[in-house]
Amino acid sequence: MNASAQPVLVRAGSAETLQDGATSLITLLADSDGTQGALTANRATLRKGSPGAPAHFHTRATEMFFVLGGSLRVLLGDRIVTLGTGDFVTVPPRLPHAFAPAPGEEADVLVAFTPGMDRFDYYRLLERVYRGEATVEDIKASSERYDNHYYASPLWQAELADD
Repeated sequence: MNASAQPVLVRAGSAETLQDGATSLITLLADSDGTQGALTANRATLRKGSPGAPAHFHTRATEMFFVLGGSLRVLLGDRIVTLGTGDFVTVPPRLPHAFAPAPGEEADVLVAFTPGMDRFDYYRLLERVYRGEATVEDIKASSERYDNHYYASPLWQAELADD
């Protein structure tokens, strides 16, 4: 047992919330530095019509999605699944994935990574891009640092085009 490990308690009223798009919010819960590398967690609030996260993969962490409310569609490699309230999925390292609310729906999702990755600054970068204070080129330049590797998915692009 790690005697130096401490619990991470985040009260809803004090959690940092970022707006990374017109229809989505990210609430920061626990980053890897606070969990001794065990995990990173955030809450994604996706309104109707949100594009969600584009197709990407991670090389070092498993990403997990637990739907707190609404309906979330998720690209998992070469298939798309729709998750409802209470559904859970894990995405292993290197598996291409993307997510967005189902058409006409909202999605409230707990997102976690294990082992933890320093992601909070990545989410802050997304907000700066949304505000016009940074560019998509800054996101591309950060892919190794934040282990977020984007790629083109014709399947996901077709899915979003049907909205």
